[in-house]
Amino acid sequence: MDLTPYVDNLRHELAIAADAGGEEARALAERLTAPLESATRLTLLNALSAAMGEVTRELAPGSVDVRLRGLDPEFVVTPPPAPEPFQEAQAPVTAPVASAPLQAVPEADDGAMARINFRLPAHLKARAESAATAEGLSVNAWLVRAVSTALDGREQLNPPGRGKDSGGRGFTGWVR
Repeated sequence: MDLTPYVDNLRHELAIAADAGGEEARALAERLTAPLESATRLTLLNALSAAMGEVTRELAPGSVDVRLRGLDPEFVVTPPPAPEPFQEAQAPVTAPVASAPLQAVPEADDGAMARINFRLPAHLKARAESAATAEGLSVNAWLVRAVSTALDGREQLNPPGRGKDSGGRGFTGWVR
């Protein structure tokens, strides 16, 4: 973005205002405009940076950055990542997998779905994609199954009626 037209416009407006004050004011305005050019450019750059900060907050997780190239700012727009298109689960690959056995993902009673943002480190994302591909599933279907398996496994480890809040006839403490 070329700031020169904006700086020139400010110089022109200052000259028009100085004309009203006479010849001395016009001469003073001419002497002041050259040193004020860098201050004007810096002020415009600060205003643009603040504006792009507000735009970035509205675009999150996308962003707009202002970079200085020579004397002029340049805008770098990073759009938010496009959501992956919904893919139906493909037929599972018949090759055996060393991980947990395949289990059907129980559907919700009312069929309602919830959407969440899930951030993974890059190395885990790559492993999840590889595992999903090996099992012939989309990453989403694989993650749903993994979460379901993890939660079902936890319920089996902690059956109802056991534990300190179960109201059952259990004892806690030390024994000699």
